[in-house]
Amino acid sequence: MTPDPVPLAVPRVLLAEESLPFRRVIREALTAFRVCEVDDAPSAERAFEMALRREYSLFLFSLPLPDMRGDMLDRLLSTAYPLVHPGSHAAPPVIFLIRPTDTPRFEELKRDARVRGSMPLPPKLDVLLSVTAQLLPERTNSVFPPHVS
Repeated sequence: MTPDPVPLAVPRVLLAEESLPFRRVIREALTAFRVCEVDDAPSAERAFEMALRREYSLFLFSLPLPDMRGDMLDRLLSTAYPLVHPGSHAAPPVIFLIRPTDTPRFEELKRDARVRGSMPLPPKLDVLLSVTAQLLPERTNSVFPPHVS
């Protein structure tokens, strides 16, 4: 008899955004269309604590957070994350949630190799699915019917 294959861990996403409705929409969209689990936080402080306790496959951080900018949170985690998670050599990739006024700041940030894109706020489903396509597996048993050509 061959042993059953070990199931792969489900990717986990850490979402930091102040707006509860935006967090809810993003969490529900990701879990409906991508194979992942989503933890969300309303502040950078809470997100930082969560990232130190658990391993993540992807960070989604709003640039404007109530207590710290999302890029500063990412910079702190890029240093601390590998120290508390022994198997990790670097922090996970990050996607920034931006408002129109954040565009110039994001232009500077996207030079970092870990930055995989941005999504405008309020959230847009097509953009969310596009920026996460290469980072999270697609859910094959979606409750929605396939598109008809």
